[in-house]
Amino acid sequence: MKSDRSGSILVVDDDNDVLYTARLVLRGLFGKVDTLDRPDLIPDYLKKCKYDVILLDMNYTRGSTSGKEGLDWLEKILLIDPTACVLTTTAYGEINLAVQAMKKGAVDFITKPWNKEHLIASVSNVVSVSQVERNVSKSKGNHNGSANQRNNKYPEVISRSPIMAQIMETIKMVASTDANVLILGENGTGKELAAWALHRESLRKLNSFVHVDLGSIPETLFEAELFGHTRGAFTDAREDRAGRFEIASGGTLFLDEIGNLSLPLQAKILTAIQNREVVRIGSNHPVPVNVRLISATNMPLYEMADSFEFRQDLLYRINTIEILLPPLRERREDISLLADYYLELFSEQYCKHGIKLKEDTLQKLKEYHWPGNIRELAHSIERAVILCKCGTLSPDDFILRTRSKPAQLPDEPAIRIEDYEKKVISSAMSKYNGNLSKAAEEMGIARSTLYRKIAHFGLENLSAQPI
Repeated sequence: MKSDRSGSILVVDDDNDVLYTARLVLRGLFGKVDTLDRPDLIPDYLKKCKYDVILLDMNYTRGSTSGKEGLDWLEKILLIDPTACVLTTTAYGEINLAVQAMKKGAVDFITKPWNKEHLIASVSNVVSVSQVERNVSKSKGNHNGSANQRNNKYPEVISRSPIMAQIMETIKMVASTDANVLILGENGTGKELAAWALHRESLRKLNSFVHVDLGSIPETLFEAELFGHTRGAFTDAREDRAGRFEIASGGTLFLDEIGNLSLPLQAKILTAIQNREVVRIGSNHPVPVNVRLISATNMPLYEMADSFEFRQDLLYRINTIEILLPPLRERREDISLLADYYLELFSEQYCKHGIKLKEDTLQKLKEYHWPGNIRELAHSIERAVILCKCGTLSPDDFILRTRSKPAQLPDEPAIRIEDYEKKVISSAMSKYNGNLSKAAEEMGIARSTLYRKIAHFGLENLSAQPI
């Protein structure tokens, strides 16, 4: 996992073992990790620091499982800082607790005991959202209301290219429907941003937008995360817990990296989509769900479907409408616009105001092929701003990858499938002295098929039986 030394995290939990684990896992990845075992100290900490993520436990009194204390502290945190990104965490996931927390302003939730990879992925995602939201709010002068700021966790799409204008028009046309949407595109092209734009323009915009990174959920936790569980379904399942489908009911469910799912997990997702209901682990009672489904991947789903790596029936279910996001190299007119945006954002973030791009620097950025797309552009500008010693960024401040030439394979004579097939049949016929039945059995084909092949290749002279 790549380190994000700029991130600041506050972990609030009454269990010192949990706090120790949080410090151990997160301190190597983020610049600042503070821990608190008393929630009453939260206001003091918020006065001293603007945290990117507040990881908030929902229960503090021994024996309590209602989550009321956590909900109360969530409200207090958002009163102090309406733009705070709170990630709730509990081992006692009451049926509607996660839903209540997200409706009150939490950005997501995670259950204990923590899975290390899932914890890191969830915190990293919220850190990135928090930093973008903070800088967008600053650039707009904080004119929006606090509730709107909490809901608007993503910036507007930044573009002036004709191809993106067409895509945004499609998004506006599709958003008002409940049609399932599949967003395709390379890494870093803004698939999550497009999903959020669909939700923001939809009739469900006042309800939850639940982002699930399917690539970060271990298979052992998949059903619990997506469909929920009942009390006693497995170790530490002490209360009923709603899954992501239920939490998103009435709103939008965004399944990111859907191409990473194994075939068995694809089947489970398909069943939930088809039946519009889920069954929690440990229960036999289906729970109806009403979600607008948006899926995204950078993988070639159609090729995967042809090779039986991705279910065709699932593909048909998720791609009622398909949106293909272009790579940055196909919308070069946006490079200068995006460069200015990220330059302002990171200059503000790192308190290096007034940094400019030289004309030849901008030209270098326009000519680069950007294999990592917008994400690579953002990281390149962030790195250049951090290392900038003066007020101007020159071409040498950007270390960009050069195109690697494809390896040249030695010339080899082409092997025709028909030549190979003819050779195999000749060998089998010789081995069994022209006995068609034994030769067909050897090759695993029907005798009638062998007849046709012999006639096609003109091998009648090898057969001991009339054709």
